[in-house]
Amino acid sequence: MRRRHFEALRPLCPVCRADGGRDSPLRLVRVLTEEGEPGEQGGEHVVEGLIQCSHAGCLREYPVIDGVPLLVPRIRAWLEANALQVLARDDLTAETESLLGDALGPGSAFEVLRQQVASYAWDHWADRDPEETAADPTLAAPRTDAAPSADRAPGAAVRLLDRGLDLVREGASPAGPVLDLGCAVGRTTFELAERRPDELVLGVDLHFAMLRLAARVLRAGVARWDRRRVGLVYDRRQMEVELPQRENVDFWACDATALPFPEGTFGLAASLNVLDCVASPRDALGSLAQVLRPGGRAVVATPYDWSPAATPVEAWLGGHSQRGPHRGAAEPVLRALLTPGAHPAAVEGLEILAEDDAVPWRVRLHDRGAMEYRVHLLALGRRKHENKQK
Repeated sequence: MRRRHFEALRPLCPVCRADGGRDSPLRLVRVLTEEGEPGEQGGEHVVEGLIQCSHAGCLREYPVIDGVPLLVPRIRAWLEANALQVLARDDLTAETESLLGDALGPGSAFEVLRQQVASYAWDHWADRDPEETAADPTLAAPRTDAAPSADRAPGAAVRLLDRGLDLVREGASPAGPVLDLGCAVGRTTFELAERRPDELVLGVDLHFAMLRLAARVLRAGVARWDRRRVGLVYDRRQMEVELPQRENVDFWACDATALPFPEGTFGLAASLNVLDCVASPRDALGSLAQVLRPGGRAVVATPYDWSPAATPVEAWLGGHSQRGPHRGAAEPVLRALLTPGAHPAAVEGLEILAEDDAVPWRVRLHDRGAMEYRVHLLALGRRKHENKQK
C-alpha cells in the first residue's frame, strides 16, 4: 500500500458506512514492514501493517498483508472465507507447487485458485512473455482487430478497456483519481495509469491471490505466474516488465458494493466483468455512482455469466423469469436500472452515454481450451448537480 494513495484517497471505515452511515476516516496506526525509498513518514510501500477506524465507537482494525490493505465491511467473515488465499505462500518453487497440485488433486481449493490466477495472469501479462509467441507462433501476428489471431492473443481485458475508453470519451472526464474496479492481476490498472499520467490510479478487487500478484508487479517490476498447460500441469513464467507511471498505481482489497471512499473521489472508473461476480449488482452500481465526481465517466462491462455462488438468483439482472416482460433478457434490466424512473430500484446519478453489446472476451483455460464471451459494454456518466435538482 502506497502511503501517497492512502493519504490522498482518505479511505473511510466500511463498517461505519454500512452500519450507521458515518463517514469515519481510517488511519494507519502501525507499520510492521515497509519497502521503497524512505520519506518523511517512512518507506514508500507499507507491506505489512494495521489500519484502524478513527471513530471511538467502532475502532475496527484492517490489516495490510503483502502490500494490500483489506478494507472490507465484514472482515472476519471475509477472512474466514478467503483464508487459503491470504495465508498461501508465493515463494515456492515450481517443482514444489507441482507436487502440491498433484497431491491435493483436481477440484481442490488449491487447484481452483491456481486455475483462476493462471487464466487471468495469462491474459494480463503473457504479451510480455517471449516464450509465449515461441510456443504459439500465430500469436506473433500484428494484433489488430482484423487479425485472425486477435481474439486468441493475450490482452482481451486491455482490448475491452480500450473499447470502453473510446465509448466513454475518456478525455471528457474531469480531473481526479482513477478507479479500476475489479482489477484482477493488475494490467488494466497500469494501462489506465499510462492514459492518465497526472492522476493516481487505484486497482481494487476481492480476489486476494490476484491482488498479491499485482502488488508484486508493482513493487518489484516482476510478473510471475503458473501457466496451465493441461490438467494439473503448469509451467512457471517469470519476467521483468517495464511499467511507465507505475509510481501512480496502488492495489487494495475492497468490496465493489461498499467502496470505502468519500463521495466524488474519482474522475474516471472502469469496472470490467464485475457485475455478475458480486452479491448485489444494483449496490455495486450505486456504490460506483457515489464515488464518481459530477461529470465523471465510467466503463462498465459484463458477460452476464451468473452463478448463485457469487450472486443470489433474486439479484441477477435477467437470466431467469423468462415469463416476465423481458423474457429473462439481462440487457433491458441493466438499462432500466440506469434510466431514471424506468425501474423501482433505478440507480441515482448515472446515465448511459453509449454502449456496445457484443465485445469479444476470451478466458484461457489451458492449451486446448478457452471460454468465449460476448460482453455488454456501457459508457456511463455521473450526472452533474444531481443533489441540487432534488
